[in-house]
Amino acid sequence: MKILLATDGSPAALNAVRHALSLRAQGLEASFVLVNVQAPASLYEVVTAHDADVIRQVRSDAGADLLAPAEAALQRAGAEFESEVAGGDAGHVIRELAEIYGCDAVVLGATDGVGSVAQDVLDHCPLPVTLVRLPEE
Repeated sequence: MKILLATDGSPAALNAVRHALSLRAQGLEASFVLVNVQAPASLYEVVTAHDADVIRQVRSDAGADLLAPAEAALQRAGAEFESEVAGGDAGHVIRELAEIYGCDAVVLGATDGVGSVAQDVLDHCPLPVTLVRLPEE
């Protein structure tokens, strides 16, 4: 089974990674696709940077930083995974990457409520989607 884990570096997203790893520890044979979606460049960024390559590199570096804690958790667990930083509308990109990578399921972190990205994925993804809430304190 291949599971897409969308992460923004938040505690909720890292909790979703831990949940997916717990399923693996319980015997689920799974590999993972770790994804961070960066928002499209704003007009201000385009005007001030003057260079699309600079904008792409900044977004790629930012995404890589946000993926690092989840990658570390997957590495510690010895899990097989691929990582990608993509840009665009997060819900659409998550669904698209799940298809491109041949994923069987999507796991997302959720905070107090269901955010717009999670709702978009829930509403439009043809795959099973699991929302993992943060434990109550």
